[in-house]
Amino acid sequence: MVPTGRRCDYLKSLVNCLGFEKRKMEQETGLTKPAVMIACAAMTLLYVAILYAPSLILRLPPPSSLKEFMIRRFVCAIISSIVSIILCALILPMRSREAANLFGVYGIRFDHIWQAVVIPLSLTSLMYAGSFCLKSLLLMESWKEHLNEDGGLSFDCVKHLLQNFIDWMSSAASNVLAWRNYVVAPLTEELVFRACMIPLLLCGGFKIYSVIFLCPVLFSLGLQLGYTVIFGSYASFLFIRTGHLLAPLVAHVFCNFMGLPVLFARSKGM
Repeated sequence: MVPTGRRCDYLKSLVNCLGFEKRKMEQETGLTKPAVMIACAAMTLLYVAILYAPSLILRLPPPSSLKEFMIRRFVCAIISSIVSIILCALILPMRSREAANLFGVYGIRFDHIWQAVVIPLSLTSLMYAGSFCLKSLLLMESWKEHLNEDGGLSFDCVKHLLQNFIDWMSSAASNVLAWRNYVVAPLTEELVFRACMIPLLLCGGFKIYSVIFLCPVLFSLGLQLGYTVIFGSYASFLFIRTGHLLAPLVAHVFCNFMGLPVLFARSKGM
């Protein structure tokens, strides 16, 4: 995912943080595959079950609005993520509990940031080639209505487009669903299902391809089947290939923004 010679090797980083040789990792860490699977399943159940804690355990009154309901879920998701991070740190046999080592294991790093953002985002964009083409054609048809006699865009049209963009940004910033789709859900899900689970599975002796398959299965059990399995595999691949949590995070936010890819259009001539 990044240029040869400067590629961030996540396995190498993980081995350095743990202090074990890669070929002896499973034997010396003391982590068995059943134990790792139980820990990952527990984090999955925690992530889902805690969402119902306010009503079932704390017996709080029903929320009076959608915003209050979502804020409760935000708090629950953040708590479950923090618990998973602590649990993962306690289970992993790290040679040092310093913040730098923990951040390295979780894929939180500052080197090769632009590669971890631009390249995965470009790769993800290929999946939306049809969507981009369709939106471009629709945008061109819309612009034709605002062309002046010289064939160019009028000042009022540009002003109108800019105002619409500002209004959209303002609306998104105050929309609780936008915060869920673009901030809280991607961040907490990637922390739990990628940053916490992948190091455990690798240290438990699972092969890379097995990890890429297992993480989305656990992810889909916590959320929904189908599309989440495909995306979970892709996000796990990005995390292992780049060593950056930022890579699957930006891909997650981008996919949430774009929705499902457009495979065909019913409009005439498209």
